[in-house]
Amino acid sequence: MDELIDIVNLQGEPTGNACLKSFAHQNGILHASVHIWLYTSNQEILIQKRKEDKETFPNLWDVSVAGHIAAGETAINAALREVKEEVDLTLSKKGLKYIGIFEEKHQHANGIIDHEIHHIYLAQLNCDLTALTPQKEEVSAIKLISLQEFEKNYKDSNVYVAHHHEYYHYIIKKLKETNK
Repeated sequence: MDELIDIVNLQGEPTGNACLKSFAHQNGILHASVHIWLYTSNQEILIQKRKEDKETFPNLWDVSVAGHIAAGETAINAALREVKEEVDLTLSKKGLKYIGIFEEKHQHANGIIDHEIHHIYLAQLNCDLTALTPQKEEVSAIKLISLQEFEKNYKDSNVYVAHHHEYYHYIIKKLKETNK
């Protein structure tokens, strides 16, 4: 679905200009997204498998929940909205821990140039996996895996979305700190 999104600076702050997501992806324009990593008290993380018809990284396992920030929307409100949309989980603002931003740029074979600032959040998953309902249009599956297994295997680009290694190192470090 095409949507209006803010053009942002390297700090992830809106510049005052907006464009359609499709235009940003055609031209490599820097825009913002949210990444929410859901974790359990047992040092497990929730990951989602992207649908086979996604334009980028189809059929690969990815962050628990992710999505674009709409024009005029705050990062935290986008995070709450995306968690509700993608896995049908209602979180509160207090339940989200903001851990920073990360810039990534991916050029895909289909011509998409995805240049994003990810606003990254952690949130404890306090329900059983069966209580979650993946969004049919976006997510083909969800599962819990141990942080240890994820750390060992995330470099396999045939299985996981090819985020930068620095990104994954940062997420794993923050999740380990949170689970102490």
